[in-house]
Amino acid sequence: MSSLFAYTRLSPGRYRERFGLTFEDFAVGQIFDHRPGVTVTQQDNLEEALDTLNNAQLHYDLNYAENTEWKANLGVSTLTLQRLFGMTSRTFYRRGAVLGIDGIEMTNPVFGGDTLYARTRIAAKTEGADADAGVLELVTEGINQRQEIIARIRWRIDLFKAGRHPEDRLSGNGAIAEEERFRSHHPTDDGTLMEQTGLYFEDFIEGENFEHWPGKSITAAESARHAQRSLEIHPRYSDPSYAASVLGHPIDVFEPFIIGAMTALTTRTFGRVVANLGWTDIAMPRAVRLGETIRAVSTIGAKRPSARRPTQGILHAETTAYGEDGTVVCSFKRVFLVYRRDGGPYRAAGY
Repeated sequence: MSSLFAYTRLSPGRYRERFGLTFEDFAVGQIFDHRPGVTVTQQDNLEEALDTLNNAQLHYDLNYAENTEWKANLGVSTLTLQRLFGMTSRTFYRRGAVLGIDGIEMTNPVFGGDTLYARTRIAAKTEGADADAGVLELVTEGINQRQEIIARIRWRIDLFKAGRHPEDRLSGNGAIAEEERFRSHHPTDDGTLMEQTGLYFEDFIEGENFEHWPGKSITAAESARHAQRSLEIHPRYSDPSYAASVLGHPIDVFEPFIIGAMTALTTRTFGRVVANLGWTDIAMPRAVRLGETIRAVSTIGAKRPSARRPTQGILHAETTAYGEDGTVVCSFKRVFLVYRRDGGPYRAAGY
């Protein structure tokens, strides 16, 4: 399958992250294990219920729930549904639309503290009315940390054919980089294709550049939430009336959140990070505008094996984020630990 690679080559030594298989890459009977999984908490459950005005107190009144057969707050089914759909997005990134959901079965309860994984089987594959896309019928199962199936979803999507997705028409998009280190999935012992994220320490080459895709749009509400949850008291980050009347402009984007968002953008390539060791030379030449999409590019610097951690290496990288006008909004250098190919918790953790 030609699309089982996570990068396009823009020029020698410069790559852009990509996601999703094309319609031609799928076959009936294939099974995909989507990774990573997500641990849901009771706080997630509470917020989902209250944000949607869910009046079923079973989800957030523990005193009530303890007097039911569940003995704990039951997970909101639609929260589980959303998590499972989201987990499939890396493999089915090139879908056009969800054409229909033919059935949803909730087969086991979900409680705060459960870790959810998704697995999808290709049930049928047909040509669609659109010459640019075909139709896939999918069966996605949610599986918890005890390997119990907690949900089963039967759904249909249209999915773009090779070269037909709108992103394929972007200027300078490059050809798929079919290098072993860039594989987006790896086969498990039973032939299931399991998603994987990030390069191993050995896969990084000094001087190479990686464009992280897609970008990140920072909204006013998101920035204010991160500022307030950080105990930042200055109203310039969260009070639009203060910002307008005193400062004469909209609220500012919380600068530490910009660094966090930039760092997060790099995790598709640096997904095998063990820990950050530090940031240096942080520069912010201009303010990020509310609602602006930033895109990040990382250049690989020096690397060396860790003297104290034989399964890990130390990697240096410089990351620069650009605004929608192409100007630099933030840059920094970073040092972090990355798992080597023969190390890491992947097999033990079901990855």
